Amino acid sequence: MGRRKFTLHFLGLGALCLLGAMLLAATGIGFEKTYTNPVLVETVVIRRDKPDNFSGILGIGDPAVLFHDGTYYLYPTGDNRGYDVYVSRDLVKWQKGPRIFQSAERGVWAPDVFYNDMDGQFYLYYTVNGRIGVAAAGRPDGVFRDLGILIDNAIDAHMFRDDDGQYYLYYVQYPGFRIHVQPMASPVLKKDVPARIIQAADPWEQQQAALTEAPWMLKHRGVYYLLYSAGGADSQDYAIGYATADSPLGPFTKYAGNPIIKKGGGIFGPGHCSVTRAPDGELWMIYHQQKNSSRGWNRIICIDPLRFDDQGVLHGRATRGEKRKAPSAGSG
Repeated sequence: MGRRKFTLHFLGLGALCLLGAMLLAATGIGFEKTYTNPVLVETVVIRRDKPDNFSGILGIGDPAVLFHDGTYYLYPTGDNRGYDVYVSRDLVKWQKGPRIFQSAERGVWAPDVFYNDMDGQFYLYYTVNGRIGVAAAGRPDGVFRDLGILIDNAIDAHMFRDDDGQYYLYYVQYPGFRIHVQPMASPVLKKDVPARIIQAADPWEQQQAALTEAPWMLKHRGVYYLLYSAGGADSQDYAIGYATADSPLGPFTKYAGNPIIKKGGGIFGPGHCSVTRAPDGELWMIYHQQKNSSRGWNRIICIDPLRFDDQGVLHGRATRGEKRKAPSAGSG
């Protein structure tokens, strides 16, 4: 083969390879996106007098995630004076957004944000000094206006609306750490009386401290799955389990295989999860781990998939530094 023919042949092969790579990139074929935990790490220095005294370094944790119009919004515990929002299209790469809520008091943590499509409003359920309040905004990254306290002696609120349009606010009695549910007439108005549904009784729920907290509700094939955390929030024994019921008011039966997310293999204190559904339908838990085995609040934000098997059992595992298939990205 002459030099000119060889050069043309080589250039032709190069062009074909380039075209093939461009087509693969455009379709995503052969380029599976991956992630490794943690996906978000940020620390703040805090000083908190009430409801318990703590001064030192805190890693953001207690993440609540909302998926809205193709974008994920993350609301974690931060500097204990208010909340910042973090924004992502894929649950992996996060950009810090604006301050969405500021309190005049210290002791602010464990938020939940609920979008009510009945009125187009976003509702923030905040904890401040052992009280749960509610605030509202017209957008997920807007400034939330305070509407007042809903429940005294309570933390870790989570709003759930059932398929029939009924609202239920899950929360934790504080002190006591027993999970309750409060039926709601609307996102801001209570009705009827609250019911106690979960409390620490099993050995894993009493490691380091007897507590159940961080409720999060899922519904699958007509069954209500209440995820919760237990085992000492500032310890490596913090873990996640769940209980099921035929009604959002219970009675709830704890899964015999609890905890489903726990320490081990370089994982410390995985807990306080929220759950979202990616555009492809897959469930993802967003949660925190302790950075190491030391006691304290040195937390990191992680994500991992959840799945239901054919018998309705919920499965998941915590990972760190392990390459896994990434969630499908939002659109629009």
